[in-house]
Amino acid sequence: MRQQQANTWFLFALAAVAVYLLYLVARPFLSPILAAIVLAVVFHPLHARICISVRGSNLAATLSTVLVILIVFIPTVVLGIAVTRELADLYRLLSDKSIAQGGISAYLIRLLEAPARVLGRYVDLSGLEVRATLLRWVDTASRYLLALSGRALSNVLSLIFKAFVVFFTLFFLFRDGISIRRSITALLPLTNAQSARLVSRINETIIASVYGGIAVGFSQGLLTGVAFWLLSLPSPALWGTVAALASLIPVVGTGLVWVPATAILLLSGHWIKALILSGCGAAVIAQIDALVRPYIVGGRTKMNNLLIFFALLGGVEAFGLMGIFIGPVIVAVAIVLLDMLRELNAVPEMQRPTTVAE
Repeated sequence: MRQQQANTWFLFALAAVAVYLLYLVARPFLSPILAAIVLAVVFHPLHARICISVRGSNLAATLSTVLVILIVFIPTVVLGIAVTRELADLYRLLSDKSIAQGGISAYLIRLLEAPARVLGRYVDLSGLEVRATLLRWVDTASRYLLALSGRALSNVLSLIFKAFVVFFTLFFLFRDGISIRRSITALLPLTNAQSARLVSRINETIIASVYGGIAVGFSQGLLTGVAFWLLSLPSPALWGTVAALASLIPVVGTGLVWVPATAILLLSGHWIKALILSGCGAAVIAQIDALVRPYIVGGRTKMNNLLIFFALLGGVEAFGLMGIFIGPVIVAVAIVLLDMLRELNAVPEMQRPTTVAE
């Protein structure tokens, strides 16, 4: 008996070390792998239809992966090219204006003169060196942009590599997904019904998180596009689409669109439009995420909205962008496991021992 217990504990220790080493090996690729799992779950109905029409698992997985690339990756690249062109045109416009005013520093100082005069009526600005402060800001911004441009190439190469890992993993998840799931569930000390219940809850939570992201992106993108259109800003449909995609980015979200647009309006001298856009972005557009996503995810997963809210925040804090999906999944798995433990520990009424008082 002692030999068997020692053998069991030794195997547990070796398994723990192996799992930790496996985590170290997979850690650089966790985000692409998780993204591939999310795509595999979301597009599983499409792959199932293809499997019915196509013979051969390799061909079916290849067609499914190619379709996902066409649906997800190529539109993103086209949108990125369009945004790059818009930003280049905007940069040329601001550059021409600043050159006509004697350079970017003189242009910014000229823009700040009017609001500084108005503010000077109520606040003493005599001790504020506007020109020196502004020059420091310009110097800091130029250094940041120079460093950012230096990292751009490496970021692009990293993005291409991660995209390759995502779709390479997705192919094998489409082809061998059922066998992989069976192998994983076979390792768990659970019954078939418990394993099926756990997998089903994970799938439901991932799909609910995706639907919540789509709903938030559509709502915020639509509101951003309408705001741009009402304020007569260029390309409202394009920037609304960019805002919809930016809504997936944790913390910042659609602020990546309306905050720079507000700054550009300020630099162009359109103070009223800038105030309207900033107020709409902060008070309306930014609040959609906190209202819509927990409602949709909580409605499909039957979890409390407050619990979903903190699952999203905690997931983003711990895992970054993928935390939008991982956080709710972790909470859902914990709830299912606790329910299973409660069911195992529950003693039926008929089997309860009678006491003297009874």
